[in-house]
Amino acid sequence: MTRTFTAFAGEIWIATGDEDEVRAALKAMGADAQNILLFDDATGRQVDIDLRGSATEAPRGRGRPKLGVQPREVTLLPRHWDWLAAQPGGASATLRRLVETARKNSAEKPSPRAAMDAAYHFLTVMAGDRPGYEAAMRALYAKDRQAFETESASWPSAIRDHGAALADAAFDA
Repeated sequence: MTRTFTAFAGEIWIATGDEDEVRAALKAMGADAQNILLFDDATGRQVDIDLRGSATEAPRGRGRPKLGVQPREVTLLPRHWDWLAAQPGGASATLRRLVETARKNSAEKPSPRAAMDAAYHFLTVMAGDRPGYEAAMRALYAKDRQAFETESASWPSAIRDHGAALADAAFDA
């Protein structure tokens, strides 16, 4: 599943798409793109992207690339370690494969909780000071689409509609 982003200028929806599509839309705005809020649709959180080049043209520094490896402790039972040791590639490679498989499976359909949280994060920034916000959030976490729609009815349509779209998996659960 492709990671998507949504850009807003105040109450106005600007663009939704992958990083390159949103970057192109923001570049086309020129200097007006400075007051844009950009959200990761998977989490609902604000993000920043580099408007220079495309995602594949990111500037590279000298030396070895950072692989993002973070050593952490994993606590398993002896039978788990025995099973991992018998897998091709060793314990680390097997754990990475298992995690990637689980990520791909969960990315196809967001969990209801992840959808609620994404909608919450987005709406807190974009509608947190609007009438009905608190009641709409209670309706969101109660999975009550009708109450959510009622409480958010007075909000700007772009904000209301995007928040509802982020919450769809929660309401459909």
